[in-house]
Amino acid sequence: MRKPQDFYFNKAKKDNYPARSVYKLEEVQQKYRFLKKRQRVIDFGCHPGSWSIYAAEVVGEQGVVVGVDLQPTDIPQQKPNAEIHWLCYDVFADDLVEELRRQWQGFHVVLSDMAPRTTGSQYADHQQSMRLVRRVLELSRSLLHENGTFYCKAFQGEDFPQVVEECKPFFQTVKVVKPKSSRKESREVFILGRGFRPRAQPA
Repeated sequence: MRKPQDFYFNKAKKDNYPARSVYKLEEVQQKYRFLKKRQRVIDFGCHPGSWSIYAAEVVGEQGVVVGVDLQPTDIPQQKPNAEIHWLCYDVFADDLVEELRRQWQGFHVVLSDMAPRTTGSQYADHQQSMRLVRRVLELSRSLLHENGTFYCKAFQGEDFPQVVEECKPFFQTVKVVKPKSSRKESREVFILGRGFRPRAQPA
């Protein structure tokens, strides 16, 4: 086991998070401060729950966090954090936006730590990652409030620059970030879009 993995794995265990991935959100939050008190946050690919738990701590008891994943997630509520609503749902389901809008009037932040099931083929994994990013961007266009934030995992590869360009019309700023807690050899990075423009048109 690599030393960095030991460090973040042990840190997550000590801090009572289900997975080390929480620090890929915490580090960027500490730098950019896009999660704020009383916000509504949606977390796609939430299982096993670390990002949702962290977001609930930041937005506080007057905020709301919705975690969406194909795998059921059920972690007891922790006060005084925001209430977390765990939804077992396919992000590609046609009725997902309708279901979410039935319960919540949009979101201030869209998070996604989704990754494809790896196949051993870098090309295939990259293409599936780009499909997920594009779907989260599509969902964001329906769910994000004006000036909202988009923070989404992506695997670098041939089509990655094009996907970043596809994000740019919808946000005032778009950055590609790689948290220190993400292994150096990993192709994963995160797209951070800030200042959502709901009336923007695709490039």
